[in-house]
Amino acid sequence: MDPASHYRGRLAPSPTGYLHLGHARTFWRAQERARGGTLILRSEDLDAVRFKLEFVEAMIEDLRWFGIAWSEGPDVGGDFAPYHQSGRMAIYRAALNQLRAGRFVYPCACSRKDIQAAITAPHTGDDEVVYPGTCRPMGDPWQVTDDLGPEPRSGVSAGRRLLKNDTKSESGATSGITLHSARAPAWRFRVPDGEVVSFTDGNCGEQRFVAGRDFGDFVVWRGDDLPAYQLACMVDDAAMRITEVVRGADLLVSTARQLLLYRALGLPPPDFFHCELMCDERGVRLAKRHDSLSLRELRARGESPVNLRAGWGT
Repeated sequence: MDPASHYRGRLAPSPTGYLHLGHARTFWRAQERARGGTLILRSEDLDAVRFKLEFVEAMIEDLRWFGIAWSEGPDVGGDFAPYHQSGRMAIYRAALNQLRAGRFVYPCACSRKDIQAAITAPHTGDDEVVYPGTCRPMGDPWQVTDDLGPEPRSGVSAGRRLLKNDTKSESGATSGITLHSARAPAWRFRVPDGEVVSFTDGNCGEQRFVAGRDFGDFVVWRGDDLPAYQLACMVDDAAMRITEVVRGADLLVSTARQLLLYRALGLPPPDFFHCELMCDERGVRLAKRHDSLSLRELRARGESPVNLRAGWGT
């Protein structure tokens, strides 16, 4: 049997704005790599603040205009439906409960603003502050979580209990963070400090990231009772039996985080292929604010998808 027939790839855009040409180039590469196999479309619609239904409709319309086709997705169905993350909360909650049962996570009352304000906190290569460990359990890290209830929000009291040393990290150093313990806690994955997380990327080659240095304890469940990207993405890729993840090179360090989640959940990880990012004429990485390079605008101007793809290769 042709090995390509077992290939399962995915497109996973977020309907928080119009897709731009950089998205299209990555998705085109994903489609090319899925030739002979299966390509799915998944709508990552958990951002309730920026999500708009019009972006979902535009996403499907613009991708089809560009020449991208999929055999499973929110518009065509499939064996792994639903293909929109807002309909998959039960599977994310089950994964969180498994992480909690394995004592891989702990409640954290720090907000992003709190952490950004910590002047001693280093930054990773993807501009994220390395979490200084303010709420990380000290000593035996899991003893204080034994009595937590089954739901994420039931960890509020435990989160407050962990804050009795709320201005010191595990090493005893002052973090500079002011905590707001009344907030429902997020849940952070405790990374194995000093462990090298390595993988061979299909496009970028050998990759090595050191846990605790290149990235710190990361959020898997947010304080607003929604799964964070790292958890939702890898849980869906595993559940939908994705064999290779094709995405932008800005997510290389996310792969290191997600590999730790795959291991903690006892799931086999897919292969990874990270594409070069597209920049504008000033060398700035394309974002959804680049309206002039959105597929919607290019289409309105009468641009041809064939001409836009010229030079991309097969």
